[in-house]
Amino acid sequence: MDGDPTASKTLRMHGNTSHANREIPGSPAGAESGGAQREVQGPTPLMHEAGKSDSPIVPKKVANKGRKRVAESLEERGLAERNSPQATTLRTQGRARVHEVLGRVRQAAEGQKGARFTALLHHVYAIDTLRAAFYSLKRDAAPGVDGETWADYGRDVEANLAELSDRVRRGAYRPQPVRRAYVPKQGGQQQRPIGVAALEDKIVQRATVSVLNAVYEPEFAGFSYGARPGRSAHQALAALDRGLMTKPINWVLDADLRNFFGSLSQEHLVRFVEHRIGDKRVVRLIRRWLAAGVLEDGTWTRSEVGTEQGGSISPLLANVYLHYVLDLWAQRWRKTEAQGEVIIVRYLDDFIVGFQVQAEAEQFLMVLRERLEQYGLSLHPDKTRLLEFGRHAAQHQRERGQGKPGTFQFLGFVHSCGRTRKGWFTVRRHTRGDRLRAKLKEVKAELRRRWHDPIPKVGHWLAAVVRGHCQYYGIAGNAWAIRRFREEVNRLWHRALGRRSQKGRVKRERMQRLIERYIPRVRIVHPWPSVTFAVMTQSKSPVR
Repeated sequence: MDGDPTASKTLRMHGNTSHANREIPGSPAGAESGGAQREVQGPTPLMHEAGKSDSPIVPKKVANKGRKRVAESLEERGLAERNSPQATTLRTQGRARVHEVLGRVRQAAEGQKGARFTALLHHVYAIDTLRAAFYSLKRDAAPGVDGETWADYGRDVEANLAELSDRVRRGAYRPQPVRRAYVPKQGGQQQRPIGVAALEDKIVQRATVSVLNAVYEPEFAGFSYGARPGRSAHQALAALDRGLMTKPINWVLDADLRNFFGSLSQEHLVRFVEHRIGDKRVVRLIRRWLAAGVLEDGTWTRSEVGTEQGGSISPLLANVYLHYVLDLWAQRWRKTEAQGEVIIVRYLDDFIVGFQVQAEAEQFLMVLRERLEQYGLSLHPDKTRLLEFGRHAAQHQRERGQGKPGTFQFLGFVHSCGRTRKGWFTVRRHTRGDRLRAKLKEVKAELRRRWHDPIPKVGHWLAAVVRGHCQYYGIAGNAWAIRRFREEVNRLWHRALGRRSQKGRVKRERMQRLIERYIPRVRIVHPWPSVTFAVMTQSKSPVR
């Protein structure tokens, strides 16, 4: 790539530009829920097309809660235990229409690399898109500053979504401040601030994410895995394992960005979004979410930098930001500066870079610091390390009399150099000790709170905890760690049952029966990385 990949420029459609925006072949004109236009920038953007866009002139200030909810005029009643057949059919057909419409948007993005999409808002406020976003939210999620829960909003969901769609279409939608909450960081005593958005803000953000994903997914790098549809942390782990095993990698840069979500520049972020999104109304929505501010202890604070971690839109904005700041730049550096092999695997703000040559690794780290400083970011001094790692690391360490090779942590696992029974090099992975201890501490505290709950209720809860732990940490080669977790959970439960009363000592035989009845046996859920790696995503190299 020539020049700075983040430089602002006007991207245009390739091919014949003597006509206005054309319909995508095979799509019905004037579709109600999605639109059939190829919304890319041409000589005549679809700013005033019927059924596609609303007037760019919006009221200066409109109350966000100007609706009269139909549910308030009815008697209070709970949700039905089961959805009606009509509601189920509506949701199924709506999801199919959303998938079809956004598929056409993605097809246009794949066919017109670098083109700007000038009419996307009608996809966001389409009832089908908002409905799919509403039903994708967690039912028991904490409410925002509005205090409205998923169940409350769902009592008259169709009328509420219709009213929300109209406000977004008219430009009358105004996001509310996010409610600041704190959760403990895993493996530490520090607190992580998160933002809890209002329910309607969650719906509109989730709908916007589904539309923007169709635009950005074909553009994102193949080595980016965090918060992307169809990609997971275990795919990132498998790609990293295959890169270290099959490439001549001798040095590893374990990089972690310091306070990434709270440090990114909002000005640069909006400029990056405008590279592909030419619809000013969608950009205006993103600006409003960034400027909504934070409500903490009754005090409102304006957000000048960063984006609140915990919002539905935050992971996508993080990927867009790092796509231009890191991914494109790293790809260009690898092609123009590196002589040896270089691999990259990134999961949101946590990324690993492998090098064949030590001098290139040191040079990359130096220029990376300078690159990040230009965009308000910095590497964490304690969590960022450059270490020798690979098939020859152990031999070199012994020759220098320095003991075993170093290890690095990525996505909750410790990675170390090892050997198979036949003497071949392999990458060993096991659960981080601080993560394991922190989880057991949470289980102990929760067991104390559930001391006097019925044994079957506690047993079912512990079974869910063990299954969830195995679902993530149950990777090949980590069996001993998940077995240890199960044993510690059993020990904590036995101890809790023995403290329920002065005469509450539980004999070992009875405890064993309870464990066999409720606590599932651990199992390996994820196969060896070579098996996972066999399925390629989007025909792109997962480490290149």
